[in-house]
Amino acid sequence: QCLTIAGSDSGGGAGIQADLKTFQANGAFGMSVLTSITAQNTRRVTRAYDLPEDLILAQLQAVFDDFAVSSVKTGMLSSKSIVSAVSAFWRSLGPAAPPLVVDPVMISKSGYPLLQLDAVARVRKELLPLATVVTPNGHEAELLSGVSLASRDEVEAAGWKIFALGPKAVLLKGGHLDGKGLDPSRATDYLFADGRVQEFSSPRIDTTSTHGTGCTYSAAIAAWLGRGYAVPEAVTRAKRYLDGAIRHGLDIGNGHGPTHHFFFMTDWMQAVPSRCCRRAAN
Repeated sequence: QCLTIAGSDSGGGAGIQADLKTFQANGAFGMSVLTSITAQNTRRVTRAYDLPEDLILAQLQAVFDDFAVSSVKTGMLSSKSIVSAVSAFWRSLGPAAPPLVVDPVMISKSGYPLLQLDAVARVRKELLPLATVVTPNGHEAELLSGVSLASRDEVEAAGWKIFALGPKAVLLKGGHLDGKGLDPSRATDYLFADGRVQEFSSPRIDTTSTHGTGCTYSAAIAAWLGRGYAVPEAVTRAKRYLDGAIRHGLDIGNGHGPTHHFFFMTDWMQAVPSRCCRRAAN
């Protein structure tokens, strides 16, 4: 039973919608705490509205009062007050708190800010020390660490700087990185934990169907942590799942299409006659 604390994507490819699909696809029952409502599609985000902190906390309390929460991930926490409210609730759980995956969502692919700049410091100070693993992309890693990621050495420097902020592990995603010592033909992610760096690499896929990949990746990691796997194995399984979801990305919308969260069910769906076909056969 896994929980996502994030914003809603009306286009269905990212945010809460992607997280719930990912949980189910990776063998977990998904629950959600909504932080913000966005108006968006595959091309852009046009508007966002933050829910009141007391309603966010009420959702959290309702879930934890009734479910055996195995793991949690955070996504869009757009303001200082929301970051602080979620962090305070998490601290109140004490040693009983389940594994926490922090996806430090900051900006949409179209450039719409999903985290206010003055909230970045709050994420560093209050949220990251609570994380089992934090999953920044290149842009987010630069903002969190203050290091420009133009080489493999700088990737390592940034990762350890973020690790020093308090999370148990940092997964710096390299899908869009390029520079000295970085292979542009590979999507390589770097896991910083236990005094060493592990690399998780797959061929970089030439596709525009990448909407929601960060949400999907972090949710898959949370699902496997919730199922009892340690961080490196959870990342391995999540990476394999994400690679398949991207390879089978859906060509819908007119911008960055979504990944295919249930790509592995294609054969099964083709084997079951549709309702209209059954009606015609009768």
